[in-house]
Amino acid sequence: MTERHATAAVIGAGDFIGAAIARRFAAEGFTVFAGRRNGDKLAPLVSTIEKAGGKVSARSLDARKEEDITAFLQEADRHAPLEVCIFNIGANVNFPILDTTERVFRKVWEMACYSGFLAGREAARLMLPRGRGNIFFTGATASLRGGVGYAAFAAAKAGLRAVAQSAARELGPRNIHVAHLVIDSGVDTAWVRERIKEREGEAALANLPPDRLMRPESVAESYWSLYNQPRDAWTFELEIRPFGEKW
Repeated sequence: MTERHATAAVIGAGDFIGAAIARRFAAEGFTVFAGRRNGDKLAPLVSTIEKAGGKVSARSLDARKEEDITAFLQEADRHAPLEVCIFNIGANVNFPILDTTERVFRKVWEMACYSGFLAGREAARLMLPRGRGNIFFTGATASLRGGVGYAAFAAAKAGLRAVAQSAARELGPRNIHVAHLVIDSGVDTAWVRERIKEREGEAALANLPPDRLMRPESVAESYWSLYNQPRDAWTFELEIRPFGEKW
């Protein structure tokens, strides 16, 4: 492992995709600042990274609060220059349109769109004086189209994509790579497996075809690939899906 004098911030460092991203960048020598609500749940991730010889700082974080995002990223930048900021909050919920309350719609937007705007803006504020940096956003199928029962989630994710696109056009000429990753697939998480069990039954869950679900490590690898792109061939939007996924 080559130690780097740089930090990578993962906002939304959950047990699956966020944790995989944190492990991948830590393995490459970054000091990872991992933030999520209920930061005590980051203990297993911290243990895994440190046992592998990596460096990580875990924090409780409410990404909907401007002061929390600002303090989190400033702390990361004080430790070492903030090189990468990855926004990875999901907020995937499904409600029929008539059952989508004002509170649900607003809270999903706050988590998946508004907090992404805050993260991108504050990361840019720290990166621009140095003239370099990377800001990446996790999107979903809902970033591109609304589905039945996904009015709140699709509105938030489409909004996040628009924020990312605007930021890319503004910050790219100033040497900040902004990218949006569309995950067009179910990801192999406990939550997704439970939904499959509910919809299709135990037998379907026990006999999932190979590669039906995307591994969190594959998502992390895509982010690592984005980070390593030369700036004369930067990707703004990358869609990833298993080879067997219909689209």
